[in-house]
Amino acid sequence: MTDTHNASAELVLASEHHFPEDFASVLDVSSTQRSTIGCVIPAYNEEESIAAVIEGLLGQTRVPDVIHVVVNNTTDATVKIASRFAGAHELESDLGPQFTEVFVHDIGKNPDKKVGALNYGYSLVEGYEYLLGVDGDTVADARAVEYLESEAVSDTRIGGISAVYTIDDKPIRGTVAKFLIAGQRSQFAAFNMQNLLRGRNMAVLGGQLSIFSTKALREVMRDNHQSTPWVKDSEVEDSLLSLQIKSAGYLTKINPLARGHVGGMTTLRGLDAQQVKWTYGAIELMWPGQRGDTKGQPFHPNLRLRWLENLSMLVNFFVRIAFLTLLAGSLSIGAFVFSPWWLLPPVVAMALNLRIAMTMKERDARDVLFAVLLFPAEIYMWVRISHFLRSWTRFLSRKKVDNWALQAKAERGGGQGHWVPLIVVVAVAVAIAAMWWMLPVMVQSTILWIGWPVVGVITVLQTLSMFLKLVRRQHGFKV
Repeated sequence: MTDTHNASAELVLASEHHFPEDFASVLDVSSTQRSTIGCVIPAYNEEESIAAVIEGLLGQTRVPDVIHVVVNNTTDATVKIASRFAGAHELESDLGPQFTEVFVHDIGKNPDKKVGALNYGYSLVEGYEYLLGVDGDTVADARAVEYLESEAVSDTRIGGISAVYTIDDKPIRGTVAKFLIAGQRSQFAAFNMQNLLRGRNMAVLGGQLSIFSTKALREVMRDNHQSTPWVKDSEVEDSLLSLQIKSAGYLTKINPLARGHVGGMTTLRGLDAQQVKWTYGAIELMWPGQRGDTKGQPFHPNLRLRWLENLSMLVNFFVRIAFLTLLAGSLSIGAFVFSPWWLLPPVVAMALNLRIAMTMKERDARDVLFAVLLFPAEIYMWVRISHFLRSWTRFLSRKKVDNWALQAKAERGGGQGHWVPLIVVVAVAVAIAAMWWMLPVMVQSTILWIGWPVVGVITVLQTLSMFLKLVRRQHGFKV
């Protein structure tokens, strides 16, 4: 790194003194040697965002040494727009003169989709010390690459570092779209904060904006007998690679200063397809002996957060269904007695949602209202539960589907699968109601007598868990 770079890092260290010592120390970079960074941007139908993505990289204080835009399976003007930036660029930044060259590669039809584009890009930059992966809809903040590089060169144990990412909600139009983006912003904020508070150990080095040591990637390829870093055996290629980097003895980290804005899903069908693909892929990694050569690794350290997420969704689903069922049953026989204690869980949930909103560096009024009004967050939770149910149902059915293709179809406006959970829930509710009315009153009373205490105990434990998250120290981190 240059002396100017060191001075910049020391300035950040002084201004961010409220961070934990383990993070502050990495900003005091003593190396004076500049590393080499090759950037790969896999792009598929990104005509609306690709210009902003490239401009964001050219506007970095630390510009990548080379930028390769790898366009695959595209049917729009992505190649044409990206080609406007092709060629050499001499730039000036706070760190001094910068030089980079932009290349645009149209690899045409590629059966491996994003994985194929990433591996093609790797073959172009494998001689560099670091590979910077940036999605075709992710705009990096001006100092993101500088922060990622500073930490990467500070510790040779680091195999990859992810930036903190969120969604820019300012251009979003439409009530449903704004609601879904608010939910995704809250979801991303909670996920990023969880990783920051776990010693900044990142469970998933997301393709949105992450830097990888090419040395670590080569070791992953050698250890797993792969010819490329990313493999098509997994629905979540970034999660699998993160596991492999960790298994190779490297650290996978998240940097709280490097930031980027990613593209969000503005329709229910698009969000459903994306989340089902992510959850389905995570289940395959957790479950032993799944497709291809991708072995399940249920006890891998990077999967602990995944297990907790799935357990949390199961509890959320059970408590809500059980509470509504018991409430309806109690009202049907005039046995319901209101207790103010039942107000405590939603109050704690609202407080936790508000705290998550307040940790957002770029929060706005919509983020705060999403938390304090409670109903938007509750509706979004039901949306997430539907993704959870669809993922596990698809997985347990062992029906082979191309989730990448289904996501692409959903983003084009096709598919109606996102309505299936609602139809199933309505059908089940009607069936339960019919069976309930056929039961003798004594049996109904017995079910309520047993059911309410069970739901009460689980709700108490869930509320306690939320309260512990609410009072947990966050060490000044912002997401």
